[in-house]
Amino acid sequence: MVDVAVVGGAGYIGGELLRMLIPHPDVTVVAATSDRLAGRRVDGNHPTLRGHTDLTYAPHDRLPDCDVLLLAAPGAAMSDAVRARVDAGAVLIDIGPELRLADPATYRRYYGGEHPSPELAAVAVPGLPELHRAALTKADTIAVPGCMATAAILALQPLAAAGLIGPDVLVDGRIGSSGSGSQAGEVNQHAERAGVLRVFAPSGHRHEAEIAQATGLSVRMGATGVDAVRGAQVLCRVTPADGLTELDIRTAYRARYADEPFVRVIAQRRGNYRLPEPKILLGTNYCDVGFSFDAAHGELVLIAALDNLGKGGAGNAVQCLNVRMGLPERRGLEFLGLHPI
Repeated sequence: MVDVAVVGGAGYIGGELLRMLIPHPDVTVVAATSDRLAGRRVDGNHPTLRGHTDLTYAPHDRLPDCDVLLLAAPGAAMSDAVRARVDAGAVLIDIGPELRLADPATYRRYYGGEHPSPELAAVAVPGLPELHRAALTKADTIAVPGCMATAAILALQPLAAAGLIGPDVLVDGRIGSSGSGSQAGEVNQHAERAGVLRVFAPSGHRHEAEIAQATGLSVRMGATGVDAVRGAQVLCRVTPADGLTELDIRTAYRARYADEPFVRVIAQRRGNYRLPEPKILLGTNYCDVGFSFDAAHGELVLIAALDNLGKGGAGNAVQCLNVRMGLPERRGLEFLGLHPI
């Protein structure tokens, strides 16, 4: 059994981690931390866990011995308690933004301050098994990408690597309200959020740096908050290579993802769900990728969708845990989604 601790277990990502890990047959959750809810039962604010755990929250600075630390709290990687467990040999899987960008100057540009832990970011392996599976099997520090970044990277990387698209990409991201976290404040109260299409980042969204780092492309990205709780979708507008055909695109995707358990190529000509749609992915660890190609006008749009709390966060972290600890990659991630919902 693998002993894991979830740091920041009270938030949405923390709750999703606990939902996946508590029934995981190869994992024991030895701690879930929250300073705000210390001493209270975990199933008090994560009601789906009722009857499945007697865990209570511990303060962030009281971490027991464990094999893996899953960080779902901003800045947790820099805490003394986490550093002590890492020094003792625990594998670190960070779902926050601090370790995603290896270049301190890029971090400064997008986050407006000095990098809090450049030495950890320099050695962190990106937590995306589809691109870094071999490195993840030996990684001691893993940085899980952001949700819309994960979707865009998985949509872009096969075609970029094959030289099928130009170097410039414009990413249009859409995200549900849970992407702002459980403590987002007034802006995400129901009266302010319901029924809106809020363009909160017209340009320069932070995820564009992650996408550029992973794909080598020149990326510009904007994002809109949509009237949904879960789900993320990206539209990536790119320039197709001369002579590109629809068959070339399908072949590149299928060759790259044929053996991937959690990426599906969805580009159908008919049906209600002919392109990637977040609604049918809620609660799953799938990322669906697809495309729309107008050869006559040279317009190519790559589309990807996922659950921002699943493959865009906690699910991807659990997948990385499985890879790192030599467990079956699908373990704890078998939920197929619901339809209709």
